[in-house]
Amino acid sequence: MDLKQKYQNKLMNIEDAVSLIKSGDWVDYGWTATTPKIFDEALTNHLKSLNDVKFRGGILMHEPLFFQMEDAKNHFTWNSWHFGGIERKAISKGISYYGGFRYSELPRYYYDNEEKSSVAYLMVSPMDDFGYFNFGPSTSHLRAVVENAEKVIVEINPKMPICYGSNDAYVHIDEIYGIVEGKGEELDVMASNFEASEVDNKVAEYVVKELKDGSCLQLGIGAMPNAIGKVIAKSDLKDLGVHTEMYVDAFLELDKAGKITGKYKNINKGLQTYTFAAGSKELYDYLNHNPSCYAAASSYINSADTISKLDNFISINNAIDVDLFGQISAESSGYNHISGAGGQLDFVLGAYKSNGGKSFMCLSSTFKDKKTGEVKSRIRPTLSPGSIVTDTRANAMYIVTEYGIANMKGKTTWQRAKALIDIAHPDFREELIKEAIKMHIYKD
Repeated sequence: MDLKQKYQNKLMNIEDAVSLIKSGDWVDYGWTATTPKIFDEALTNHLKSLNDVKFRGGILMHEPLFFQMEDAKNHFTWNSWHFGGIERKAISKGISYYGGFRYSELPRYYYDNEEKSSVAYLMVSPMDDFGYFNFGPSTSHLRAVVENAEKVIVEINPKMPICYGSNDAYVHIDEIYGIVEGKGEELDVMASNFEASEVDNKVAEYVVKELKDGSCLQLGIGAMPNAIGKVIAKSDLKDLGVHTEMYVDAFLELDKAGKITGKYKNINKGLQTYTFAAGSKELYDYLNHNPSCYAAASSYINSADTISKLDNFISINNAIDVDLFGQISAESSGYNHISGAGGQLDFVLGAYKSNGGKSFMCLSSTFKDKKTGEVKSRIRPTLSPGSIVTDTRANAMYIVTEYGIANMKGKTTWQRAKALIDIAHPDFREELIKEAIKMHIYKD
């Protein structure tokens, strides 16, 4: 049977596609910018007759219609590999839960997990002449999803950028159970047009001093790493490489500025390697059919072994709080869940294994409590009860605020405490010293 006939035989309507879900099923529902859209209405209607359906996905950039169902928690739960704002707000509805993980390990979870997905709904590009569909900017772990789901339903999106990469970036028609044709929905975009604040610029100034020509960059999710990337674009650095979990608009700025060549990368020379992308429409247009960009599974991109092969690897991420022991929380503030571990620890570990590698955890020294309006320090004596330790004190390297940079490697408790107090906001330093003395981790 030729490919065109196979394609026609697998065409389905939306109602039939969502009717495959039964009560108690596990269901994969895309990833980030390519979370499906066209199934929402039919899926919401179908879920009303079901209970205990368990969805997997992550970093939602639009709210699925079924999140607005009456008594939603009686019908389904959303199990996220990484939280965005939508998932964070859904916690209070009793429908949203986080799965703690290291991103490099995510594909293996699908192979090892006994809770296989009954159905996976994935947005893909139109089929090419060889029977392949492309995952666009969401390569990530989707190859593992395909290989472990009982049935794979694809939403064809003519506006999906074709993102070149490894075999993990594609699915073949023979692996697909059904095809639903979309009308060309726009991919979800992520805000990236913010201006770097004075704090961002000061933090970036400290980080840029530690970089050299030919450094290979990873930028984490969030405003500060993006802002720092844009500041790097205005620096005198050159011949930078890219090997990153998330491809963001800051890399586009770096490329426009002529900073990226990848000529000194030890592996994937000349290529900008990443596992997924999220940002502006301009970013998706840039990735479309771009042979200088290469997508691969998180098990390869985020592997500390892979990262260690890249000399002068630079990992730049952000944090919520840091305590005087050097423990870093980038996921929650107390019991208030905010984000997720993602690949942060992967890159912290990999950067230190790299010849000349460095990892930077960047944060403003203070924040304003939204409930009380009170200004509080992000550098704390100890993390708040319930705060998740994303990077242990043994893993932390450089911690940076607008007041300076502190290296945690090879430091004893009193050295760590003193270095961190030195980069805390001046208004909180005296209080932090008093607490450190009580904790027996401070000496003059």
